[in-house]
Amino acid sequence: MHELILVRHAKSDWGDPGIADHDRPLNARGLRDAPAMASRLAAELGAEVGEIRIVASTAERARATAEAFAAALGTRVEFDRGLYLAPPSALLARAAEACSDGADTVLIVAHDPGLSELAHVLSDGGIDHLPTCAVARFELDAEALEPEPGAGSGGGADRAPGDARFRPACADPLVDAWSLDTPRGQRVPRTTLP
Repeated sequence: MHELILVRHAKSDWGDPGIADHDRPLNARGLRDAPAMASRLAAELGAEVGEIRIVASTAERARATAEAFAAALGTRVEFDRGLYLAPPSALLARAAEACSDGADTVLIVAHDPGLSELAHVLSDGGIDHLPTCAVARFELDAEALEPEPGAGSGGGADRAPGDARFRPACADPLVDAWSLDTPRGQRVPRTTLP
């Protein structure tokens, strides 16, 4: 089993319309939220986690978010331009690559819509949207990370929700999807679950 942690980049600064999207930095809120969420994840993981690999988009807002998580988790970040605005299949393929390189836990820092779409599939439709700096944790069977025969390199991201090879990291997926964007740091709302 491997753990996949999805982190949407923290809130970015839209104050300078002349800055290219890739180069937008975090705003004051993003600079505050990224270390707070990183500390919360580090406390939740504790010493139980094995090798953790952080892979992030090269966009400045994702880079700064990933560096906050790396500092809290005592690891380094691998930057991958291919994660900038990547679709779910590319995100899962990159996670599979990191797992095959020996990581027990892979933390992906990237962007919407791809990140929320992947969380939606992995949560069996339970997560509709990841707010900025949200964290969602999933436990993945190694088989779920292998492409199906004749499929592209997207791993299992094209599989239907409910596929038994995708499991949330806990019995109640709500427990492990949370954000500071929700009131008082509560879990991400899930409108599609009973």
